[in-house]
Amino acid sequence: MALKLTLSLLSALSATSALAQPVFDTVETPDHVYDGGWEHFVGGGVAVFDCNGDAKPELFMAGGSNPSQLLRNQSGADISFVADTPDALSLIGVTGAYPIDIDSDGWMDLVVLRVGKDLLLRGQPDCSFVPFQDIGFVSDDHWTTAFSATWEAGETLPTLAFGTYVDRHDPNGPFEACGPTLLFRPDGTQYAPVQPLEPGFCALSILFSDWSRAGRADLRVSNDRHYYVRGGQEQMWAMEAVPRLYTDQDGWLPYAIWGMGIASRDITGDGFAEVYLTSMGDQKLQIFDPNAKTPTWRDATYERGTTAHRPHVGGDGRPSTGWHAQFGDVDNDGRDDIFVAKGNVEQMPDAAMLDPNTLLRQTRDGRFEEVAAAAGVASTAKSRGGALADLNGDGRLDLVVVNRVSAAEIFQNQSPAANWLMVDLEQGAPNARAIGAFIELRSDQGLQTRELTIGGGHASGIAQAAHFGLGPAETAEVRVIWPGGEATDWTSVQANQMLRITR
Repeated sequence: MALKLTLSLLSALSATSALAQPVFDTVETPDHVYDGGWEHFVGGGVAVFDCNGDAKPELFMAGGSNPSQLLRNQSGADISFVADTPDALSLIGVTGAYPIDIDSDGWMDLVVLRVGKDLLLRGQPDCSFVPFQDIGFVSDDHWTTAFSATWEAGETLPTLAFGTYVDRHDPNGPFEACGPTLLFRPDGTQYAPVQPLEPGFCALSILFSDWSRAGRADLRVSNDRHYYVRGGQEQMWAMEAVPRLYTDQDGWLPYAIWGMGIASRDITGDGFAEVYLTSMGDQKLQIFDPNAKTPTWRDATYERGTTAHRPHVGGDGRPSTGWHAQFGDVDNDGRDDIFVAKGNVEQMPDAAMLDPNTLLRQTRDGRFEEVAAAAGVASTAKSRGGALADLNGDGRLDLVVVNRVSAAEIFQNQSPAANWLMVDLEQGAPNARAIGAFIELRSDQGLQTRELTIGGGHASGIAQAAHFGLGPAETAEVRVIWPGGEATDWTSVQANQMLRITR
């Protein structure tokens, strides 16, 4: 099958033979603070998506006890945003948000997570939003802290999963009072009644992923041991007709941490995704075992240098608290790096109070080194959600961070030039953005793979073309494995462009 390609050339960046350290500049940002009582110690996410069709992503930021805000993108060469929030998006109690085109009409919709009833908002032209009607989605009053979505085979609507935290209505709480993960599966053109996935262990991040590349996305859940205390662990649900938990008999390795965020990306070049999990204390990198043919990931945290367990500047020797995590090639050298937003829950004395954010740059030998301070992104605010995304269309990943009780931050990537490629997919309804597809890229840097997913991170979602760093390579070969398994031919493309591939 041949590719149908629509190429729109962006500003080219010439490659250099020696790639320097990443560099970011602080951007003047409209005032926005995520705040509130203990129900907003967690959350604080941001959704990155284009809501007015100008190919520049807007930012929708959770506010907690403050109103949530939409920041419109007015960037040229320099990044610039202005606060311009429609009434439908000025909401109290928002913990996070994820962009998704639920109805496949070409306009991005929003799933808004709240302390209260969660919302599905239908996107319309010029960043206007209205509630979805007549699709059967009904949300009760929950403390929602995680979200993911996928399209199951043959369905018009996406399957939605909401991770809930402590049950605020349980008089015996908060400890051992965790709510369930809530699954909304479609039944024709409407949603069936909600299906609780129990036991729940206070989820702070969830992610649908086709981990085995067999055509079915299962649901990984990262849970906060602080509240489930004992008897819980990290989870993954096999999305069968009746979902079931994977166990050690399936090859799942039991694991209990103070789980906060999930990031997923193939960093070994075998086409299967590794997992990075944030926590209070060590951050965990787990390498997928392709030989096991089971849902088995093995710890490689210390081997790869990704623990990031204490502040790297500032002198506070107490353990770090990691929140949002994301893979991304910030210096376009063809090797994925890792960003971690960090910050004390509030005043926890056993954890670092001055806890700078982490940027782990992947080196040529596959290990990671801390570069946040040198790069200019080592903020010591109480960071929560975030996003690595190209905000001004120059092929470099910029950074957005939402902070608790202090102003949100935006950093423009000014790293020295190296080659890159952005790949955007589109297909007919349903699932117009081809969630569940895999994009594979071959270059002199080896094989890079991107699975298109919705979820993970910490309360923060991105709807943007997949980004690849190419280093000095001026060409690459690309192919797509669409949802359902149909694969395109490998096609040679030039670097430094946005590549749109239509099924």
